[in-house]
Amino acid sequence: MRIDFSKAFLHFGFYALLSAMSVAQKQAPAPPAPIPAQILAAKKVFVANGGVDGMAEDDPIFSGGSDRAYNQFYARVKDLGHFEIVGSPAEADLLLEIRQEVLTVTLRGEVGRSDTPVFHLQIRDPKTNALLWAFHLHFKFGGGQANSDRNFDQAVDRLVNDLRILVAPSPARVQ
Repeated sequence: MRIDFSKAFLHFGFYALLSAMSVAQKQAPAPPAPIPAQILAAKKVFVANGGVDGMAEDDPIFSGGSDRAYNQFYARVKDLGHFEIVGSPAEADLLLEIRQEVLTVTLRGEVGRSDTPVFHLQIRDPKTNALLWAFHLHFKFGGGQANSDRNFDQAVDRLVNDLRILVAPSPARVQ
């Protein structure tokens, strides 16, 4: 039996090209999905305090009390200058609900555990209460009070920056 290697390489090359094209098509990023119109059109927001997880006194904590996330987020959204913050959900175009949580994972039974602070920001339509968008930002406790507070501040800043980017998107995102 005689094998014609030139034809074999031609067939191999053709199939390799098809395979590469198929992989390239699968790896091409999807076009960005549109941002809900309510978010882009909003001028007035109501900022709600979604609460905070209470921690035991011997666990790592942040200074500023249980309203720190709400107070700090509220001030940063106000400083953003993009929205007018209103006093009730009925007056708002959007509802922004900030919540601070601490996720606790027990490692190997009772041997150890890991605590991870998380901020949740939910953006809702005040007319329907439909969830339009959400951010979940994990951050870390620091080594000591000052570092934990610094990490907290940076997380709030990042959350507000993510909100800023969402409400003032690139033209490709607006459809």
